[in-house]
Amino acid sequence: MNTPKLFAETLADVRLPSVFNPYVECCELHDRRDGPKVRKRNLIRFLEAAIDVRVDTLWIARDLGYRGGRRTGIPLTDEVHLGRAAAMLGGISLDRATSGPPVAERTAAIIWTVLTRINQPAMLWNVFPFHPYEGANPLSNRCHTRQERETTWPLLLTLISMLKPRRLVAIGRDASIALNSLNIPIETVRHPSYGGQAEFIAGINAIYGLSAIVEPTVLELPFEGDCVAPKAKHS
Repeated sequence: MNTPKLFAETLADVRLPSVFNPYVECCELHDRRDGPKVRKRNLIRFLEAAIDVRVDTLWIARDLGYRGGRRTGIPLTDEVHLGRAAAMLGGISLDRATSGPPVAERTAAIIWTVLTRINQPAMLWNVFPFHPYEGANPLSNRCHTRQERETTWPLLLTLISMLKPRRLVAIGRDASIALNSLNIPIETVRHPSYGGQAEFIAGINAIYGLSAIVEPTVLELPFEGDCVAPKAKHS
């Protein structure tokens, strides 16, 4: 599991109830036929590029969202920002795994606006690397459970072993608490959702020393918030 390909294959082996694994499962509502294969390939390319450019910072949030990483295979990245993700790591190829118009996610928009202005590559990840959803509604977001985190914790440790980051940026309190046991410097910023955008940007400014470049202003986003999900019968 010490190469990006083996890491992605290990991710794809995981099955948990009320959890969508984008690296092996196909969404009947939105995915192309080869959706899981595309997402797995995206992740391998993203991770290989992060290793090649010696990314020294790992941004870690809580879990994948149904509008972002569930669809793209890249944490904290929606389909609208796949191009920026590819450009940040040297112009790699990242492909869409779904049909229809590209879907935007509010959190991803803020993350990528800030990353683009910082102009320094970072590896993106989640404490829980899959998409946990509520009950029978796969297009919803929920917090992963402690048992789910413990089941997948070795995956995070393997990722850290591969990247050997100099520091971790925990995005949100939940991520910060979960990462507290690691023997790596952790800097915590407010999660940009639920009105935390300005505090998130201010926190990133402080970490990178770029307060004059990234202004903590509110972005005008032409879509609804991440946490409103339509009802659906299929995964």
